[in-house]
Amino acid sequence: MPTKCEIFCEILIAILLPPLGVCLRHGCCTVEFWICVLLTILGYIPGIIYALYAIVFIDRDQYFDEYRRPLYAVA
Repeated sequence: MPTKCEIFCEILIAILLPPLGVCLRHGCCTVEFWICVLLTILGYIPGIIYALYAIVFIDRDQYFDEYRRPLYAVA
């Protein structure tokens, strides 16, 4: 669980460079990051809005809890 200071810093970075803020929160090879890149290319303001949404409201851990992790084949 990120602290309030981490979220605040990510929000400040997201206002300056929206894809970088999303990258710090979710990683650089995620759907959230690429959506943010596309929206930032189409317009700076939509990129900021989506970056703030992705940082504050999207919880990455809900996709990777113990019951929803992908199964890996053990050789």
